Amino acid sequence: MGGTAHLCYPEGMKFGVLVFPGSNCDHDTYNVIEQIAHQPVTMLWHESEDLEGCDAILVPGGFAYGDYLRTGAIAHFAPVMQSVKRFAASGGLVLGICNGFQILCESGLLPGALMRNAGLKYICKQVHLRTETTDSSFTNALKQGQVLQIPIGHMEGNYFCDAASLDELQRNNRVVLRYSSPDGEITAAANPNGSLDNIAGICSAGGNVIGMMPHPERAAEPELGCVDGWKVFQSLVGAMATR
Repeated sequence: MGGTAHLCYPEGMKFGVLVFPGSNCDHDTYNVIEQIAHQPVTMLWHESEDLEGCDAILVPGGFAYGDYLRTGAIAHFAPVMQSVKRFAASGGLVLGICNGFQILCESGLLPGALMRNAGLKYICKQVHLRTETTDSSFTNALKQGQVLQIPIGHMEGNYFCDAASLDELQRNNRVVLRYSSPDGEITAAANPNGSLDNIAGICSAGGNVIGMMPHPERAAEPELGCVDGWKVFQSLVGAMATR
């Protein structure tokens, strides 16, 4: 499996993948945890407040509630998200991918918002990302400045926040990933959606919540053409193993 299989971690970890009406990457995310990380994982339905004793929560991509009103806005009120907010406040690990990132921002777990892409077109392609920090539960298996190739697929991936929030993100090393050229240059040409400061992923002040627009679950097996996305999950599982 190109270095992604036969990894052994302590038992006792349990992952939960949220499922909303319109989620379409839930099974892909579930598969990475079950088939590649070889860890217990369960689906968590949006109408339930029970996180079933999970140690990490994954908020997958898709179109929660059809993206009506505003992407992620309705999911913010789902019973399961009320539990996720309490879980995150207690230090629990939460990863939001694409629509999951939008939901985390709408829920106030991460600052800022995801707006329509510059150019107002849906974008689905491979992009390059520069690792901005390894001091997080989601990037500790990477190296500072390491460039990853991971696909995106979104209409609203244009990250925006006010000047004070951006300054806080930059000062406290909370920008986790930036869109870059293949050699790691942060340029306007490498920015696929107009995101402020080329931001592709950020983390919470406590470092236990991360949102990212690219889809690591779509780049976690050799059969998918790339395994760079696996490093995000490898970091997460490794962080859980040391808790």
